Amino acid sequence: MLPGTPSRLGAHFDGEGTNFALFSANAQKVELCFFSSDGQSETSRILLPERSGPVWHGYLPGTRPGTLYGYRVHGPYDPDRGHRFNPNKLLLDPYTREMRGKYCSYGDLLGFIKSDPKGDLSFDTCDSAPFVPNVTCDSARDSCPVQRASGAALR
Repeated sequence: MLPGTPSRLGAHFDGEGTNFALFSANAQKVELCFFSSDGQSETSRILLPERSGPVWHGYLPGTRPGTLYGYRVHGPYDPDRGHRFNPNKLLLDPYTREMRGKYCSYGDLLGFIKSDPKGDLSFDTCDSAPFVPNVTCDSARDSCPVQRASGAALR
């Protein structure tokens, strides 16, 4: 993994590899997770090596369009201050152009334990990856508009 550039958010293929850039002003580290071609198993995790202001980024030579990935973002779990970082939960790239798989409404997607007396202030350690659609690395199609795959950006 090379430093890459923060200039374009999302995953962008340049013909030789892919630059990954994700906004998160309060993250302490960001892991880029890759998945098998069927999306069923996580095959590797790599730390995004650079941070420029609030943008985490890295460039991975040889990573081609169609590669399935997601993020695990580490940071404070302090709901009273608006921070709910939970690296057990796979996050979609909010700047992706394509998703594969289906979203499953399942308790492991929540960052908290539904049955815990603390309610949404509790912390869930179950891995959500099996229940989250994967996103694919972007092709070199610059004419496609960037659409958000999720409603909320990371803070």
